[in-house]
Amino acid sequence: MFRPLPFFIGLRYTRAKRRNHFISFISLISMLGLTLGVMVMILVLSVMNGFDRELRTRILGMVPHATINGYQPIDDWQSLAGRLVEHPRVEAAAPFIQLQGMLTHDGSVAPVLVNGIVPEAEQRVSIIEEHMQAGALSDLVDGEFGIIIGELTARRFGVQPGDKLTFVLPEASVTPAGVFPRLKRFEVKGVFKVGAELDGSLALIHAGDAARLTRWVPGQVQGLRIKLDDLFLAPQVSWEIVSQLPGDYYAQDWTRSHGNLFAAIRMEKTMIALLLILIVAVAAFNIISTLVMVVTDKKADIAILRTLGASPTTIMGIFMVQGSVIGVVGTVAGCILGILSALNVSALVAGLERLLGVQFLSSDVYFISYLPSELIWSDVVMICSTALGLSFLATLYPAWRASRTQPAEALRYD
Repeated sequence: MFRPLPFFIGLRYTRAKRRNHFISFISLISMLGLTLGVMVMILVLSVMNGFDRELRTRILGMVPHATINGYQPIDDWQSLAGRLVEHPRVEAAAPFIQLQGMLTHDGSVAPVLVNGIVPEAEQRVSIIEEHMQAGALSDLVDGEFGIIIGELTARRFGVQPGDKLTFVLPEASVTPAGVFPRLKRFEVKGVFKVGAELDGSLALIHAGDAARLTRWVPGQVQGLRIKLDDLFLAPQVSWEIVSQLPGDYYAQDWTRSHGNLFAAIRMEKTMIALLLILIVAVAAFNIISTLVMVVTDKKADIAILRTLGASPTTIMGIFMVQGSVIGVVGTVAGCILGILSALNVSALVAGLERLLGVQFLSSDVYFISYLPSELIWSDVVMICSTALGLSFLATLYPAWRASRTQPAEALRYD
């Protein structure tokens, strides 16, 4: 089988045992550095992709993609919902009433955002039904003053379905005995867990009960939350809808409530990618020092090849092949290790948490309670292409130096 001379000799140099063990050691270090750089880059970007995915599916699956709010309570929300779903981008709409206050139980107090919902409509716009640990949305019945709380809230108060909680509204009631805050007892009907900060800050009640707490007529709602087929179009779609609706309405979307978190993850992913590329670059350019020493060590061989008729281009090709082999082996090894790590890092971290009895990511601090990972093949291709490109560039200068070697000068003292 025909093989070009530079390719044949370059591979022979790569496989050959060198008299100078220090050069072999530096070559190994260059290869290992490239392997680790590529592996870490794939792993870290996969984890950042996982956080990005969890934000979209969990956090933005619970909070509204967009809401259409009325300046006054909305009486006929069914008609308004029918108009909203006529928009081609809107998949579903559900009414809500939002209340802020505090939950108390046996002397413990926690702030909470309470959403008044219509259970059958809420199931079409939220993922909460998929994450119920106890009870169901259908357990919320108008007039029974039931409440569904997050797992963190239930754990903080030590309650379960059937227990009672007191909801304190930030509004005072004047009585002959004095001024007292408005209180209402609720029965826990269910517990949800989405593995995010919402487990400790969100609670759900029936919209009819929420209307009574706000002294509205039962059936009135604050607004409608809508689910879109593309959540990134939420600002544009919500503005289009409001501009076409008769009456006084205003729109809000997730980019105002959680957009800063999403933007922070995107920016961190970009910055981390740039930093990791520098690590790969340092590992790749170690090839320069390796090849410079190899060229110095092989001056006599280069001179003999030149004497036998090898052109400077052939000499340059030999050392480019040798350096590229180091880059290819390091990149391929790093790619394989990085893919395996990215696919198993969530399970490995979970196992380590169980082994050590600690939780690295707590829902009390972070917006999710586990380490997510999502391998995106375009990222793998980009990382490997960058590593191979940097490795190839690192071979150019030493190979050019080798091609400039003069036979008479190299053999003068041999």
